Amino acid sequence: MAQRAVWLISHEPGTPLCGVVKFSRRYPTVEKRAKVFNGASYVPVPEDGPFLKALLFELRLLDDEKDFLESRDSCSHINKTSIYGLRVGSEELWPVVAFLKNGMIYACVPLVEQTLSPRPPLISISGISQGFELLFGVQDFLSSGQKIDSELNSKLSQLSDLLLQTCPFGTLLDANLHNSLDSINFASVTHLQKQPAWRTGTYKGKPQVSISITEKVNSMQYDKQEIADTWQVVGVVTCKCDLEGSMPNVTISLSLPTNGSPLQDILVHPCVTSLDSAILTSSSIDAMDDSAFSGPYKFPLTPPLESFNLCYYTSQVPVPPILGFYQVKEEEVQLKITVNLKLHESVKNSFEFCEAHIPFYNRGPITHVEYKASFGQLEVFREKSLLVWIIGQKFPKSMEISLSGTVTFGAKNHEKQSFDQICIGGTAYLKLHFRILDYTLTGCYVDQHSVQVFASGKPKISTHRKLISSDYYIWNSKAPAPVTYGSLLL
Repeated sequence: MAQRAVWLISHEPGTPLCGVVKFSRRYPTVEKRAKVFNGASYVPVPEDGPFLKALLFELRLLDDEKDFLESRDSCSHINKTSIYGLRVGSEELWPVVAFLKNGMIYACVPLVEQTLSPRPPLISISGISQGFELLFGVQDFLSSGQKIDSELNSKLSQLSDLLLQTCPFGTLLDANLHNSLDSINFASVTHLQKQPAWRTGTYKGKPQVSISITEKVNSMQYDKQEIADTWQVVGVVTCKCDLEGSMPNVTISLSLPTNGSPLQDILVHPCVTSLDSAILTSSSIDAMDDSAFSGPYKFPLTPPLESFNLCYYTSQVPVPPILGFYQVKEEEVQLKITVNLKLHESVKNSFEFCEAHIPFYNRGPITHVEYKASFGQLEVFREKSLLVWIIGQKFPKSMEISLSGTVTFGAKNHEKQSFDQICIGGTAYLKLHFRILDYTLTGCYVDQHSVQVFASGKPKISTHRKLISSDYYIWNSKAPAPVTYGSLLL
């Protein structure tokens, strides 16, 4: 007699998802037992998002579900037991115990200690009665006292510790949660609870959670058949959680669109309390395939007071955001330059800024420039031997721009002029600098409705995204590319 998972879901008609998961608890040891007992008929417990959608659909609680469906609404499917089978993908998760009471859906998945095909009689599954007993106990605990949001949130924050006492490893010991609350004297324990090293105090004030995703893209482009172009995305998720209490609990989920690039090499802050093994084992060293884990990436945590980096990740996107061609030809004291840039059609064409810096090392100051730009404007920094092509905030509709011209130099001044051991002779590069707000190259985002906060008060949740160029080089296609170029990506 055990439970594979437990959920508390707030039914919120009129919202995009029509509900919010307020609490969820999975029991991995019970899940392993289910896999053994159920054999070929085993169906894994889905993540909170798919489970929420499937359960609300089965209970007819989705705003857009008004049509009659034979598989769910026919007379032969009248449900009198509060036990359901949920369609998750091409499989059905059964049995699921669920009922709605005072705007809150209580649900659990009992362990069935035998094969599910054919379905055994309900009376033979002892975990079902235990599941009802557990859910009624949780309902009784939440419904006692004043019916205000602050008290409900406080009780939800206590529920995780209470289930450790009353339902360890998914096995119910005591359905009366008030008994455990009295025995562990929760109020004093919360006040005196030892705080983790990363949370050195308590916060007092308006609750709010801010989450920012910053991706930096590196690229080396040579326009040569014998040398492959390289590019990579490096991301960081920064959080600031202003929440009252000594140990507030927060769950943050990173999601990807259908065509998003999977996150790899994920490193997390010590405040993260648990992780799916698929998140930790996704590595850029391994060859990518269709089975690569693509989220959602869930991070349950006890946040520190200050701003912190929740996680770092890399990703191998299919193409770089801007493809470039750069060619330099030397003629006596002049250089002829040609630059072609193309913005990939999948990239958001709205920049905070976009510039191409074209330095000329180991030469004298720039004395004269003649150029033709199809877009933007060119600035000349003569003493620095630098051209800056200011592209602006948008590429034209064609997504392609070009710059060509000649640059004339004066006599060298070794004390003032820039020197570089790599850029000798025809070896030269162009470096792109750009920033795009409210956009990530992988498509990674945080849905505000997916952020779960177990603390007093309802926090304001804000999310931000941006893509920044880091080491984004386009090398002269006429020059040989030495191996040392690769070090610029580090």
